Amino acid sequence: MRSYVFKVVIEEDQHEDGRRAYQAYCPEIEEAVTWGDTPEEALQRINELLQALVQMRIEEGRKIPTALELESSAVVVTV
Repeated sequence: MRSYVFKVVIEEDQHEDGRRAYQAYCPEIEEAVTWGDTPEEALQRINELLQALVQMRIEEGRKIPTALELESSAVVVTV
């Protein structure tokens, strides 16, 4: 098993009907974008998405980018 650390950004957003929401994304992996009704839900969803995307990249033999600098928001993915 290997662990990967990715920087994650969580920003306040809103649903189409105006309710508060939070968008989470990983700058190192373009397709890693999701949302949640709370920051915690957005963090959980981006963690699950990153796990799936890293596993897919491993299976396809593609490079897995990693953040060299750790900031306050980071997700550790173990596959």
